[in-house]
This record gives sequence, structure tokens and C-alpha cells, in this order.
Amino acid sequence: MNQLEYEKNIEKLILWAKAYYVFDEPLASDEEYDKLARLCLEFEENNPNLGNPNSPNKRVGGYVLDSFKKANHLSRMWSQEDIFNKKELEDWIKRANKNGEVFEFFIQPKFDGASLNLIYENGKLKQAITRGDGTTGEDVTHNALTIYSIPLEISEKSLLEIRGEVVIKKDDFEAINIDRLKNGETPFANPRNASAGSLRQLDSKITAKRKLQFIVWGIGENSLNFSKTSELMDYIFSLGFYKAPMQELCNTIEDIEKIYTKMVEKRDEFTMLLDGMVIKVNNIVTQNLLGFTQKFPRWSCAYKFPAIEKTTKLKDIILQVGRTGVVTPVAIVEAVEIDGAVVERATLHNFDEIARLDLKIDDEIIIIRSGDVIPKITKVLKDRRVGNEKNIEKPTLCPDCKSELLIEEIMIKCQNLDCPSRVVNSIIYFASKSCLNIDGLGEKIVELLVNEKKIYDILDLYSLKYEDLETLEGFKEKKINNLLNAIENSKQSELYRVLTALGIEHIGEVASKMICEKFGLELVNIYYEDLISIDGIGEQMANSFLEFMRVNKEFVLKLFSILNPLVKIKEEAKDNPFKNKTVVITGTMSQSRDKIKEYLENLGAKVSSSVSKKTDFLIYGEDAGSKYDKALELKVEVLSEKEMLEKVI
Repeated sequence: MNQLEYEKNIEKLILWAKAYYVFDEPLASDEEYDKLARLCLEFEENNPNLGNPNSPNKRVGGYVLDSFKKANHLSRMWSQEDIFNKKELEDWIKRANKNGEVFEFFIQPKFDGASLNLIYENGKLKQAITRGDGTTGEDVTHNALTIYSIPLEISEKSLLEIRGEVVIKKDDFEAINIDRLKNGETPFANPRNASAGSLRQLDSKITAKRKLQFIVWGIGENSLNFSKTSELMDYIFSLGFYKAPMQELCNTIEDIEKIYTKMVEKRDEFTMLLDGMVIKVNNIVTQNLLGFTQKFPRWSCAYKFPAIEKTTKLKDIILQVGRTGVVTPVAIVEAVEIDGAVVERATLHNFDEIARLDLKIDDEIIIIRSGDVIPKITKVLKDRRVGNEKNIEKPTLCPDCKSELLIEEIMIKCQNLDCPSRVVNSIIYFASKSCLNIDGLGEKIVELLVNEKKIYDILDLYSLKYEDLETLEGFKEKKINNLLNAIENSKQSELYRVLTALGIEHIGEVASKMICEKFGLELVNIYYEDLISIDGIGEQMANSFLEFMRVNKEFVLKLFSILNPLVKIKEEAKDNPFKNKTVVITGTMSQSRDKIKEYLENLGAKVSSSVSKKTDFLIYGEDAGSKYDKALELKVEVLSEKEMLEKVI
């Protein structure tokens, strides 16, 4: 194949890929496509400087990351307000249309997947970021490059954010789960989980195999000049993005209801699963005038489809121990098909929900599967009881390690650090930056060490030797020595950091500092009265701490003997405006937040992570977000970094 032939074949490949992934109209068989792709790949490997930058072969993946980096959106990604019926639709329109205007509405089908923000600069895909908290997400650019319906290059050269949903076709979802079962892996619960999990694979080759689709639903940062969203979206689709069917314009509530009914009827005809439709005020000037609430655009909402219900019978309740030790009841039900999926389990969240439903074993129940999420029990058909139904009792022992459980209102938790279900997560948390900061001991390494039976708990970290690691895949001399040195350097950490690292329920960094400053190493022997004598330590925190020490006292004493943690006795702070005050920090400062936090704590302040009515001050820097808004709403005193310093001087 010469250069000219190669370029013609690449054009054909691009055309075939676009027809399949963007227009859903294949122009070639998979065999034809794969054969031509291999021929082009051979040319590219033999002529690395002559390869076309838009070659579909560049989408096969191959990047393997240690973790995802955080990245900021250029403009905020907002959530949608959900509505569920005509009355709520009418109320939403009334709130938006206070001046009695005649609105034109733009309707789009709403696909349930993983939201993604694409940033194009000078026509080239620069970055792909998950939604995250709406301001900051994870950079998944390498994985986005494997999605054929995401153009690598577009004709629009201005800086542009294009937002959409990453989804999986129904047929592809079923194929993925069949493969997972063959490989002994747990199948995905629903297409949304499969989409999100595929998008966040550290190995982009895995993402490439999943046949993800990107469906545009809007834009963010832009300098485009359009007066209507419908016109704007037509332009975006003309750049090479997939256009979903049933995007419509209308003017009245009756028309919206007709489109809604039609879309519900045709939802099974879509190749991807729908969970509703999005309604937008079409005029962009009007959108700008309406603005936003703290969470939603006032000019847009999601009209959700009705849940699908079926009747079945509760066979049993099993207990699942999560990675943090939280014990959750799961309902085992007689198999029932709901919207094409066979359902045998349902979520129950906690035992309070079981009590609220008055649920018993062998009850007939109504189960819903809404938006293709994990099914949920909504009602017990008590009139169908025959008298042999059995009560469901709260557990007192962990189903995995048999240690006594911490039981608080709606939460039940295993606090045993040696529990098999929570050992991996306890080590990951212990080694994290905010705790013992053991560099190089990330999630994948911990999982490898536990799976290979090199360690069984936190204590085993400190008996690891070079020869334990040299046989592990990817562990070379430098990596082994760096990890062992990082573990060794974690010894003699401050006592409060060690206590924080144990992950005791309700005992965070602030509480750990207060306990350590008052009791030092004797904290393993203190009583309830000792704990609640500390200002800020309440009944729930005290009980959680004491239960943890009762279960893990021997473990903690061994850890203290290994680490020899430093005990710092805090001096009484001089009087100042922040002494004994609750302070929250948000935004970007001239120095790190950790330094600002340490400075305030040395002044006697309690630094909290969330704003509430008990907050005395909010200290803000650049790009202050929702915490700043909440502080203003609660009339909390807000101070810039400069104003904070001026108060002390």
C-alpha cells in the first residue's frame, strides 16, 4: 500500500466508522472494517511519520494510568430539576414564565449514562472531563479518544465545551455482561454503571472494547452566536456529532405532553436506554434572563419516565459488608422480568426502610425499576399474607468476621480492621495523603498486596521485606525501595494522624486532634465520661470511638508500638477573633489550604469541612463555590484571606 492508497483507505474507514457510530447506518460488515483497519495499521506501523492524525486506529487505546487527575470545567455543569407528571410540568413553567410570555420549547430525549464534557480548542479535542461535582471532574481524555462518536477534530476553531452523555447500546451491554460472566466477573447492574465504569478504566484498551457512544445534549463555554438552542444544536450536530432522534420544538403544555407520551411509547425502539426527556426554553436570551438556582437552570428540566412495576415475592434478606464496613440488607426476590431484564435482587438501603415497609420474608411485594437503576421495593401487599411470613431481625454480628457490629439509628457497621470485607479499604485510607501519606501505596498496589497474600492488615505493612515484593509484576528495585522507604518514613507520625488513619466512624481529623491533645497514648483506655467532657465530642461520636477501641484495642496497641507516634501537647491559644470559633475554608488561596487550616487551628479555631448554622466564619479565596453561596444564605460572616489576616494583626 502506498501513501495515496493509504489516505483513500483511511477516508473510507472514517466514513464507515461515522456511518456506524454517528448515523447508526452501517455501510460495511465488521469483517470488512477490521480487515481494512489492519491493512492501514500495517502501513502506519511501517511509516510512523506518514500516518493520518484522524486514523480510527488511534482509537484502540493503549494508555495505562496509575490514577485520574482532577480537572476543572471552563464553565459549571449544572444538574437538571426532575419533574414526574403534568402538574409538576405546569408548576415548572409557571415558575419560569412569570411574565406570561409565549415560550417555545426544545425537547431532547434523555439518555441515562455518564455525563462528559469535551473541550475543543483550535478545532482539536483538547480535554475530556467527567461531570464530577459540576465544577471539577476527572480527566479521562485518553479514554474519550477511543469513542468513535467523539470527533478528534472539528471545523469550529473557537474555544468550545461540548457536553453529552456516554452510553452503551442495549445489545452491547448484554454482550459485555456475557463476557464478564464467562470470565468469572460480576456483571454490571445496568447500562449506566457499565458506561461510567468503562469511562473510568485506567487502561484505555478496556474502554475501547466497550463500544461507548457519546450523545450531545448541550454546550458550556462558547462564543457562538445563535439566538435559539435548536439552531445551536443543529450546528453542533453538523460538526460530526451523533444526533439522537425525536428532538422537537413545541409551544404548549399539551404539545409537550403529546411528545412525552410518544417518547414513552417508543422508548423500546431506541438502541440506548432512555429515562426521560429534557425540556429547554429555546430562546437563549430568555435563558440568560432566567438564570440559575443554586443547583439547576431555571430554563431547563428533566421530565422523567414513569417507573416500571412488577409484583413478586421476597425470598430472603442477605447482608452485604461494604468496603468501609457498612452492613446493608439486600432483598432476594423471586425472579421477575422488568423491561427486558431479569430481576432477582432489590436494594433496601437499611433496616429502617425494612421497618417502614413492615417487610417480612415470604411477603408479596411491588418492585420498581426506574431509569434502569437497581430495583427497589416500594410496597408490601399485606392483604395477601397467609400467616407463615417471618420477621426480619437486625444483625448483631458481622456476617463476614463475626465481630460485634456498631449499631446507630439507620447505620450498622463492622469496625473490625481485620474484617476481610473492609481490609483493602482500611489500608488504602490509612496510607492516603490526609492520613499517613505513604507515597506509592495506592489502591491498585494495596489490592495486589492483599490478593497475593503479602499483607492481611495494616500491621503487615511494617513487616514487608524486599524479597516479598520482588516477585510481583511491575516491581523493580527502585519501586520496591521507594515503597519500603515510604512505609518506614510513616513511623513517628503525629498521633492524631495515626488516629485519623484508623477510619473510626464519626472521628475525623478535628476530633482526632482534640482526643490526642487531651489523652495522648492513653486514649485506648478512656471512658465515655472522659470523651464527652471534650467540647465538640457528642454521644454518637463517643460511642463509636469506644466501640472501635473495644473491638480493635489489641490491634491499636500493636500499631502504636510499631509506629511510636509523636504526641504533641497543644498550648492554649491567646485571645483572638477565631479562638473557639468554627471556620470553613473554600476556594484557592495564596498558600495551600492545609497551611491556612494549620494557621487557624493554632489560633484555637475549629476548622470544619461543611457550612452549617453553627459556622462562625467562612474564609474564601478565588473560585469559591457552593460553600460560599450557602454561607451567604445562612448569613455566616464571610472573609477573604486578606480580611482574615487583618482580623488577627
